Amino acid sequence: MTRTTDPVRARAKLVAIGDNCLDAFVNKNVLTVGGNALNVAVYWRRAGWDAGYFGAVGRDPEGDLLLTEIAAAGLDPEHVERRCGDTAVTLLCDDAGERRFLLEAFGVGAHYMPSPQRYAQAAAADWVHLGTNANPELVRRLVADAVPFSIDLSTAPLALPLDGVPLVFGSAKEPVEPLLAALRAAGARQVVLTCGRAGAYFHDGTRLRHVAAVPVEVVDTCGAGDSFIAAFLTAWHFGDGDRDADLALAQAAHAAARTCTHLGGFPQALRPLPDWFPAKYAGVIQAQAGQGG
Repeated sequence: MTRTTDPVRARAKLVAIGDNCLDAFVNKNVLTVGGNALNVAVYWRRAGWDAGYFGAVGRDPEGDLLLTEIAAAGLDPEHVERRCGDTAVTLLCDDAGERRFLLEAFGVGAHYMPSPQRYAQAAAADWVHLGTNANPELVRRLVADAVPFSIDLSTAPLALPLDGVPLVFGSAKEPVEPLLAALRAAGARQVVLTCGRAGAYFHDGTRLRHVAAVPVEVVDTCGAGDSFIAAFLTAWHFGDGDRDADLALAQAAHAAARTCTHLGGFPQALRPLPDWFPAKYAGVIQAQAGQGG
């Protein structure tokens, strides 16, 4: 695939690789679909970009639900592998818009390595984004092949090889300078750190910029960082204000704020917990009930 020659107006080929999950809000009897890599791909697709998602689910009812929602979001479910094992599931309680994690099981999608055919497709894209729990060997290979890509490091900021990685995303509390310095020292060329209500910071390799959070009545913070990533990447690399860091940050901050106004990582039909779900995860749900949650 020929790389985009006019990134200001052209629609680029974008690929997200890695995590997906079912998010079960046990105190609301609601099941949604999410995961950093999947959310980023969905937001790209919703914005009209040519986006693909590569990942894996188990051969279980949870995997069936994910594939249904992936297709409904306009992504190709054939790009998602079905593997022996469990689909990723996160059990949460929603406390006034803030998430409390009861269970986070990464399943067969953890450290996902795409097949040779899928890797070749990704390597030809104009940008690749790796979700959380990325495969270290995949990171090294993308660097070696000079593929333009980013990684979400929000769950484990220094767990992956970062030497030569073009752009990393993480989450931090102020002051951000210690984590920023550590990521830069590890080899990340550019760094974005989101800080919730404190906004976000971007070091472009030369200077540090900040954007304030956009005030909004929060329904759920799930997926806010993912929509920030999706919007920032397209604005920074392919949007009307190509290489305008302040504009990219502002667009990303507004995208994150919009995401906080609905339940789930991206707009979707909210499902009640299936009949089989409470029995399968009874131990965790009952433990939560016993805590008065």
